[in-house]
Amino acid sequence: MSIEIKVPEVGESITEVQIAEWLKDEGDAVQKDEPLVVIDSEKTTLELPAPESGTLGKILHQAGATVPVGEVIAHLEAGAGDAISTKAKSDEKPAAQAKSKPAASKAGAEKPSAPEIKESTQAETETVEAKAEKPEATEPEKEKAASTAGGVAEVKAGETKPGAKASAPKETSPQAREETSATATTDHDEEIVPMSMLRRTVARRLVEAKQQMAVLTTFNEADMSAVQGLRHEHQEAFEKRHEVKLGLMSFFVKAAVAALKQFPQLNAEVRGNDIVYHSTFNIGVAIATGRGLVVPVLRHAERLSFADVEKAIGDFVGRAKDGKLKPDELEGATFTITNGGVFGSLLSTPIINPPQSSILGLHTIQERPVAVQGQVVIRPMMYVALTYDHRIVDGREAVLFTRRIKEAVESPTRMLLEV
Repeated sequence: MSIEIKVPEVGESITEVQIAEWLKDEGDAVQKDEPLVVIDSEKTTLELPAPESGTLGKILHQAGATVPVGEVIAHLEAGAGDAISTKAKSDEKPAAQAKSKPAASKAGAEKPSAPEIKESTQAETETVEAKAEKPEATEPEKEKAASTAGGVAEVKAGETKPGAKASAPKETSPQAREETSATATTDHDEEIVPMSMLRRTVARRLVEAKQQMAVLTTFNEADMSAVQGLRHEHQEAFEKRHEVKLGLMSFFVKAAVAALKQFPQLNAEVRGNDIVYHSTFNIGVAIATGRGLVVPVLRHAERLSFADVEKAIGDFVGRAKDGKLKPDELEGATFTITNGGVFGSLLSTPIINPPQSSILGLHTIQERPVAVQGQVVIRPMMYVALTYDHRIVDGREAVLFTRRIKEAVESPTRMLLEV
């Protein structure tokens, strides 16, 4: 039985997606719920699973194609997957496809375990995986793969496959040799990779924020000694009770909620000529993945305990890396926290995610000499940065907000830590 694989609904107002990568080839056996393809939308990247076990049939849209929601992108032959042999897979290839590819060399046919080089339209380089059931690619096939726009495979000029017979060089005119040399140089000088839909959307929204908002950033620094001391003292009991580690982000989420309650302008947005104040505190937490930045939302963060925050963030991180975040989990944030410190950033100016009016940037914790009660001591210090929309947030509120954050993390027991 043939099953149509269609592009699912991936969020409100999203009408099309981009095929990022096929995880299976035509003729591959697949199990139910096994990922088939990676899909990029304007808001998220997700994996589309197989609805039933079987064999992946004809792929109708290749990686890089933009297709509307509801479009059929492939067919799945249900129930036939386990019986497919290597020879059968080869026989199922379309005749046109077979004619377009050069025949494999004798040397290549004798080495079925050679690695297959996969192409990708993404910026990241795919892993080279050995597949015993697939024959080795010939030199013409490699050259074709290397020249494909958006591909990441590269074949060096003059290389000869061990065990294969080198063909005699053909006589070429000086002009032809010069043209060939120029083309090879150009290929090695640059690589053109199309932006994913997610990356294009992020780029557009960040540019809009700079163009449409009166953006300003204020800085402060916080002594993280008390937070580190509490984590060290209560980590074992916290983890035993809640089955999750006590991290840093929960302290800043709780501190941000307290500060937002005191300064509601930073939990608001501009809508036309109006200022819309939000009564709930939906905190977006920026997470870096291999395919780009995503910002899942902690809804009603004011109701969450430290353990709730840590569990939710851990779940978001795991599913973000696997491409399993739901589109509605990325919508509705009223304030965002981004932590460049995990990558070693000492200081930065984060960009607001519209239509929010502010974003808090955290940075690396670094031991520095500071003055405490007239004495120079070494303390673990962190710079914090608040970027805000000056149209609705004045400098006074922004500075006092960062001071409130500083006070909260320097005296974390005030936030009623539950252990």
